[in-house]
Amino acid sequence: MHTSASPTVTFDAQGLRAGAMKTLPVAMGVAVYGLVYGMLAGQAGMTPGEVTAMSALVFAGASQFVALDLWLDPLPVGPLIIMALIVNLRHVLMGAAIQPWFSRLSPLKAYGSLFFMVDESWALTIKDFADGQRRGAFMLGSGLVLFATWLAASLGGLLAGAMVPDPARFGLDFAFTAAFIALLAGLWRGKSDLPIWLAAGIVAVICSQLLPGKWYILAGGLAGGLTGALRHD
Repeated sequence: MHTSASPTVTFDAQGLRAGAMKTLPVAMGVAVYGLVYGMLAGQAGMTPGEVTAMSALVFAGASQFVALDLWLDPLPVGPLIIMALIVNLRHVLMGAAIQPWFSRLSPLKAYGSLFFMVDESWALTIKDFADGQRRGAFMLGSGLVLFATWLAASLGGLLAGAMVPDPARFGLDFAFTAAFIALLAGLWRGKSDLPIWLAAGIVAVICSQLLPGKWYILAGGLAGGLTGALRHD
């Protein structure tokens, strides 16, 4: 139940524009690893239609990269679904983090925006809220820029793939990691964040060595979330 003391969350063109403008620098990094994804997708035998459909409907860089390892003929549909679920379970935690603000929006605005919730748009939105803004449309503006960038870059990478047969040779495979490190730097609030980041990082590294697949992503997220919750009790 919302009380009259609850701050109002707006959803307007100003928030949409702010999200889009704040995301433009990040979109440059997304374009780079979108190109890399397109190149690798071409090497895996995907067609332009398949790359476009996956980027538009899935819109999840990590899942799409992992899916390339399973892209066989015939497609192993079951393992692909399970893999995508495991990799994207962190979105449950991300959604919980923005719930205090999005719960004040109508279902159409909230759930319509959530389709565009990726790591980058989520991180920028959380920072915007943490800075005292109440711009509910920020994530939608951010996500639309990233969606268009990812779609264009992945298709462009596929078409240009023959020109760069080995993206890793030029360090392009590190673009995804570099962009996320830059986002983390912007979210740093001081020494109080250090235990949370260390818990998430240490657990993720240990689980990456002990567990199969991508379970370390969820494990790291849970460790960081629990550490943060215990520190603020």
